[in-house]
Amino acid sequence: MTTRYDAGAKNVLGGELLACSLSPVTGFFRNGCCETGPHDLGLHTVCAVMTAEFLAYSKMIGNDLSTPMPEYGFEGLKPGDRWCLCAPRWKEALDAGAAPQVVLEATHEETLAIVTLGVLKDYAVEA
Repeated sequence: MTTRYDAGAKNVLGGELLACSLSPVTGFFRNGCCETGPHDLGLHTVCAVMTAEFLAYSKMIGNDLSTPMPEYGFEGLKPGDRWCLCAPRWKEALDAGAAPQVVLEATHEETLAIVTLGVLKDYAVEA
């Protein structure tokens, strides 16, 4: 069960924001949803499906998401995991040719300030 930060949050399609992942638990608020709020300076709003290519890219640019860090309760991500990425980081990966697929129904509408819906749809995967 997900405890929502903002029960009225919308996804990029204008519908209710669905959970991205509870295993692993993701989101700025660690509630499984790609919600955002005033303290989320990174805009963790894109529900992305991890790929080996994106994880390698992210590690290369200094954001290692694949190595476990037990001291923080982080098991490390693997291909196929869903994770709330920062919208600017997803756009950066897009520009580098390493963007992972996106679950539109679980991607917060604030993402549209960084990436157009048309581009997101090009990378969409079924919820």
